[in-house]
Amino acid sequence: MVVFLANRTNLQSKRLHDRIQNKLSAEFNDVRRRRAEPREAGSHRVVGDVNPRQFLGDDEYSVTTARVEIGFQLRTSDPYEYYWFNWIEPDRSLLVGWHRDDTHGDLGPVHLQVNDGSTAIDHQPAKFIDSHPLDVVERRLASLQEVVLGVEWEQGRPVGLDTSASVVEY
Repeated sequence: MVVFLANRTNLQSKRLHDRIQNKLSAEFNDVRRRRAEPREAGSHRVVGDVNPRQFLGDDEYSVTTARVEIGFQLRTSDPYEYYWFNWIEPDRSLLVGWHRDDTHGDLGPVHLQVNDGSTAIDHQPAKFIDSHPLDVVERRLASLQEVVLGVEWEQGRPVGLDTSASVVEY
């Protein structure tokens, strides 16, 4: 598959999210595009369900349901798109994902975040990918397994990322 990376300024949000939906359909179940909630930035999200034991290749993984949520906000005041790429495990109230937005400027334009429920418990700088959004999706998908497995747990609650591992380099 060839991804055309030029002409990012002419991206249309619905069309981009439809293309992300097509991409995710190969690896995830019940992939759908939805309108963003009023509290969410951007106009759309792509959501796909997954069995973590299969996706992560770990038959002993603690839960059997998770989802991936991806969204881009185009035409920002910055010279790049904002995005959210999240792995969510509702049964354990875990969210881990990359965020390129206007928060945590001290971490750079993109950071890796771990949430326990609605509380952010860890933020780490992440590699800035200045590329077409479909390329960002492809590259984040490629490192998702290692990042999810790099979440540290204590007494059944996420406490952060294993910073000794390479997960924070993503």
